[in-house]
Amino acid sequence: MSSPAELKAQILKLTRDYSALMHKGQLPGENAAHAPWSPGQTIPYAGRVFDQDEVEAAVGATLDFWLTLGPEGEAFEKELAALLGVKQSLLVNSGSSANLVAFAALTTHKLPSHKRIQPGDEVITVAAGFPTTVAPIIQSGAVAVFIDNDPTTGNIRPEQLESAFVAGKTKAVMIAHALGNPFDLGAVLEFCRKHDLWLIEDNCDALGCTYSMPIARAKALGITENSPGILSNGTHITRFTGTWGDISTQSFYPPHHLTMGEGGAVNIISKPPLKTYAESFRDWGRDCWCASGKDDTCNKRFGWQLGELPKGYDHKYIYSHLGYNLKPLDPQAAIGRKQLKKLPAFIEARKKNWETLRAGLDCVSDVLDFTLPAHAVRWLPPTERKKSADTASFDFESCFAWDSTGCRVDTSWFGFMLRVKPGAPFSHTDLARALDEKKIGNRMFFGGNLLRQPVFVQLRRDRPDAIRLVGSHGATVAPVTSETIAKAFTGADAIMNEAIFLGTYPGLTAEMLAFEIQVIADFVKSKRI
Repeated sequence: MSSPAELKAQILKLTRDYSALMHKGQLPGENAAHAPWSPGQTIPYAGRVFDQDEVEAAVGATLDFWLTLGPEGEAFEKELAALLGVKQSLLVNSGSSANLVAFAALTTHKLPSHKRIQPGDEVITVAAGFPTTVAPIIQSGAVAVFIDNDPTTGNIRPEQLESAFVAGKTKAVMIAHALGNPFDLGAVLEFCRKHDLWLIEDNCDALGCTYSMPIARAKALGITENSPGILSNGTHITRFTGTWGDISTQSFYPPHHLTMGEGGAVNIISKPPLKTYAESFRDWGRDCWCASGKDDTCNKRFGWQLGELPKGYDHKYIYSHLGYNLKPLDPQAAIGRKQLKKLPAFIEARKKNWETLRAGLDCVSDVLDFTLPAHAVRWLPPTERKKSADTASFDFESCFAWDSTGCRVDTSWFGFMLRVKPGAPFSHTDLARALDEKKIGNRMFFGGNLLRQPVFVQLRRDRPDAIRLVGSHGATVAPVTSETIAKAFTGADAIMNEAIFLGTYPGLTAEMLAFEIQVIADFVKSKRI
């Protein structure tokens, strides 16, 4: 009779053997064992990339049958926080839930009144993007103040921030790093510090991206070389996106930089009380911070008196917020822990895949525009680049000419966005259809101009005070109509009308990328005839 440990070892050995046979298509694209691909087969725009490690971890955790968030989750939270250099990370069941919990944490009555976001307060966001970056603002009763996107980067136009600010009303900025392209953190942080505003970074598409700024500018923002998570080369400091603001979010949905199937995280950058508030909203709104399966970690479980409850009421059943239950499962965290170890290789693959597409499609740059990273002014063809002495990793900085701010980004791209230029003999929809016909996965830039989405058109009718629009000239857009939106949000509309993106995920093979380039080049050639 085998012991339980021996049986488990046998099961996990067979699990690895099964995975090696069945999941070759999910291996990294550079892996020689990756399933062969040929034209006619689908090229996903994104997908899960894993091997036997993740499958073994999932089965092992399921055999242990803890199920609810437990030891694997606790370990993942510590490992993610350590990787990013933040105080704490808190697992949730999706990136959208992470945005909800992060925002809710800033509405707690436990914050000073001048910092607490309450109904009617304003939060600045950006027009084009994913809806759940914006939804928590409106769901909380706050006012979403929209400014425009720069279509070249996909990100916020920081020069419009001051026009959106209203003293005594504006409490926060909540924006995403678009498709893994960091927004101008220098400008946004300066604005937030000047007006004592919260910065919520939606980092769901940007795990592993970094932002660098000159040390003098960082010190002016209160960021020193000794801060957690800082890398310094003597002139610049560098840290991951998702670690510059006050609180940030991650998504672990399959298309993202690492996956747990479903899942997300809230990162507490430097203020530990925010973790307690976020955890309360994640865990039913309860006041108690004991983890599942643990009791009385405060050593006064029956010694509290809160609200109008009798003294000694069980702290595990005292509720300080109207919360949710948004925890993931422990087997998901077990998968995530294996994925975290592979994140550096995933990051490098995304950068290389983006560069392969950009170089391969330069021949059609007369009809297509391509994204630039924040602070870059031009993509450099390989013949114009300086050679780096470091050949151990992809030299991202050498691929671009940069502006004079001294700020730089190193982008782990979520996708490769291209825009069809006005006057081209085809539309972005024509191109998307052509790619679909060849089974090449592609997507629009999420919701495009969100103000054009049916839900926001209806919101303008039902709750016109729930949003405020700031135009390119710095004035509030009024009345809000299709025509006034068109004048004020030219960047967001350009993204909506012109942009699609292809995948950069690590599962893409060289053959897949070459096929995508050839299909697009042939399509453009056919339209020029």
